[in-house]
Amino acid sequence: MTSIFDFSANSLAGAPVNLQQYQGQVLLIVNTASACGFTPQYQGLEAVYQQFRARGVAVLGFPCNQFGAQEAGDAAAIGAFCEKNYGVTFPLFAKVDVNGAGAHPLFAKLKHDAPGILGTERIKWNFTKFLVRKDGTVYKRYGPATKPESIIADIEKLLAQ
Repeated sequence: MTSIFDFSANSLAGAPVNLQQYQGQVLLIVNTASACGFTPQYQGLEAVYQQFRARGVAVLGFPCNQFGAQEAGDAAAIGAFCEKNYGVTFPLFAKVDVNGAGAHPLFAKLKHDAPGILGTERIKWNFTKFLVRKDGTVYKRYGPATKPESIIADIEKLLAQ
């Protein structure tokens, strides 16, 4: 059985990151965009990261330009935007596709293990969130409208396991 920790992705700076380094942590993995109606959720994601990172929670942001071309910038523009406007310090990765033939394998796994409404695997929009247990298995999927702070109870539950 493959776990989330078996994957790697490039950081926003382009360096390969083995997700094995997050083994034993609870992960909140999110596909993000800088020009989306949900973009203010960066603030909530950063708040969750600050509240829980010392307890073993990592928020991982994956910019995606597949929804309304809402992440058109390059890596430098994405990083500058997130830092300047939302004070983002949690790890951001290089832009990825989350749907279609070119979908990053990590997102193929997340979608397969936590399908959406009516069992559909397709991600519908930016800021879809996946909560992952300490063992690398997917716990739950949350839609774009779900605010990060409303996931806190589930994070607490996974930290207690």
